[in-house]
Amino acid sequence: MNFENIQSQEAAIASNQNQQYLTFILEGEEYGVDILKVHEIKGWSPTTPIPNTPNYMKGVINLRGTIVPVIDLRQRFGLEALVYGPTTVVIVLNVTSERGEQVMGMVVDAVSDTHTISRELLKPAPDMGGVISTDFITGLATVEEKMVILLDIDHLLSAEEMTALSVASERRA
Repeated sequence: MNFENIQSQEAAIASNQNQQYLTFILEGEEYGVDILKVHEIKGWSPTTPIPNTPNYMKGVINLRGTIVPVIDLRQRFGLEALVYGPTTVVIVLNVTSERGEQVMGMVVDAVSDTHTISRELLKPAPDMGGVISTDFITGLATVEEKMVILLDIDHLLSAEEMTALSVASERRA
């Protein structure tokens, strides 16, 4: 076997890499985030509200000495707000933004599962003609006959929103 064949095989293996996603439910739909971005999952507990923040900003929590801003992903996506119940959880994530690495929590209806998804099964986000931003969608995948929307949490909030959340969190600390 020559060197070029070895390189092409390694490229094929790398392009077919699998990635693990933590999936969760919002409004009956399944979404996923890269499991390597997940810091922890915790049950819902009330947050300390921060004045003059968007309606989807629930407030902040103190997580072992770290002040963590928490957003309600339902409200961020423009879905109807629900009363939090026993399955409501906060997924604490490590987000990379212009300000560097930050910790952020997002409230979801329920955690679903973890799935290993091959890159070859990913379909690109649909083109909405610029009417709706899909920058935060990594792709779509079918898992066990269900469509899963895979999110890029680093682009879930704009740079301005991340800065506002950081500043609000720092003021609260």
